[in-house]
Amino acid sequence: MVMTDPIADLLTRIRNGLRAGHEKTDAPYSKIKEEIVKILKDEGFISNYRVIDEKPASTLRVYLKYGPDKAGVLRRIERVSRPGRRVYADKEGIPRVIGGLGVAVLSTSQGILTDRECRKREIGGEVLLRAW
Repeated sequence: MVMTDPIADLLTRIRNGLRAGHEKTDAPYSKIKEEIVKILKDEGFISNYRVIDEKPASTLRVYLKYGPDKAGVLRRIERVSRPGRRVYADKEGIPRVIGGLGVAVLSTSQGILTDRECRKREIGGEVLLRAW
């Protein structure tokens, strides 16, 4: 089976891991996925991540984060731009997620950035996902 949307696959693996109460979840490695989980870590939604170099393909291991009530810190994570429907935002149209409590992740000419970073640099891009 050919995977048409590897980013959606990563988000689904994280969502399923949180629902099942797992400590960690694995996904096939790609540079863009690593950038996305790096942002999720910096924003405090996951506890950590590691790249496991194996043959024939590397794996991205994501360590999930839970609050004191054993609920996932990441309440919701959803794909915005999909292969069938790309969503772009110019510098004035960068979305705010729950009034700034959440984070939107954009793919820009300067790399994968958060909505806050895009506003600061005054650039737009493709809106990959929203998380809160």
